[in-house]
Parts: sequence; C-alpha cells; structure tokens
Amino acid sequence: GIEFIDSYVFNKAEHVRFNSTVGRFVGYTEHGVKNAEAWNSDAGFLGQEQGELERVCKHNADIYYSAILDKT
Repeated sequence: GIEFIDSYVFNKAEHVRFNSTVGRFVGYTEHGVKNAEAWNSDAGFLGQEQGELERVCKHNADIYYSAILDKT
C-alpha cells in the first residue's frame, strides 16, 4: 500500500507529522503536540491532509508504475 507522510520541520527538527496510515497529526515536541491537537480538531485541515493520499500519491503512483511497466 501507499503511505503519505507530511512532516513539519523547524531548525532541522521534526515537530509534527501527518501520517495517512494513522489518519491524524502526531506531535514530537511540546509545540508539535499542541499543533497536532489543534489540527486534529480542525475537520477542514485534517480532511485536506487525508485527501492528499488520493489526490497526490495514488495519482502519481499510477503514472510512475505505468512508466516503469512500459520499460520492462
């Protein structure tokens, strides 16, 4: 399967991440945890991230797979 991960990094440290397998944001720092709680309670923003798997990943995967299969 395909997994979409959207990491938010500041000063080379990951603070918060959206993971499509989990379906929500997870915070890794104190500030990241606060952001994750806020973003997870924002249905619009959460839904936008959840839609990226279909909109970006699966669409592009089809293109990449067909390009690879055409060459074999």
